[in-house]
Amino acid sequence: MNSAKPWMHCVPDMPITLDGDGPLHEQIRKAFARKISARDLKPGDRLPFEHELVRSLNTSRMTVSRALQALAEDGLIVRRRKAGSFVAEQTAFETPVTIHVPRNQIEAAGKRYGYKRLSKAKMTPVSQGSANHVLHLVCLHTADEKPVLLEKRWINLDAVPAAADETFKGLPPGEWLLRNVPWNEAEHTISAIGADEETATCLQIKPGTACLKVDRRTWSGDASITHVSLIYPGDQMKLAGQYRPGQQALSAP
Repeated sequence: MNSAKPWMHCVPDMPITLDGDGPLHEQIRKAFARKISARDLKPGDRLPFEHELVRSLNTSRMTVSRALQALAEDGLIVRRRKAGSFVAEQTAFETPVTIHVPRNQIEAAGKRYGYKRLSKAKMTPVSQGSANHVLHLVCLHTADEKPVLLEKRWINLDAVPAAADETFKGLPPGEWLLRNVPWNEAEHTISAIGADEETATCLQIKPGTACLKVDRRTWSGDASITHVSLIYPGDQMKLAGQYRPGQQALSAP
């Protein structure tokens, strides 16, 4: 972890604080995500232009563009050619078209993200199409050290053999897949469930507690890439998304 101290930068009409933790593009993303979460930036507000951020932050256009693109992928801003970047309208209901990367979702809420891989094992698939081998992972995601998401994931090793050599101890499998595996189709289902004993233990809740479960499958061509079940305590996490008619895209496989 970078030990640099937070530093206030005065971009045009908008001071932002970089926390000194991680790559610069990630610090910029988090700085604006915090302002949007705190409503210091409201829906429709325009962010400074790229060239203004480049000059004010003394960095490259590529770094700024990468940060803004990440905010757009998280559904926090809308980028309009020639017009600039604007804070997105936030819907008050869940839509079945967008699932955010847990790290970004938690940090955008102003909380400290944590992650732990609980188990990793190769296994014979039960319903993974024609896959001969799958990698089964169980992972826990936390916000301010409190469990908020239990992830149960299966990765098709026939389609993604490199996953077998990854430990997934530092980088969550969803983020690893997003960085390394192209995909072109996904489907998912959202349902309400009661926590079983295993889920209750991991999430530190009572058995039977209402939880939100997201099941998602992702493909690359005809090959199944991954199947993941994401389980959230019902009172700990709100899923929100933004979409346009005809647009159905997931932010992570």
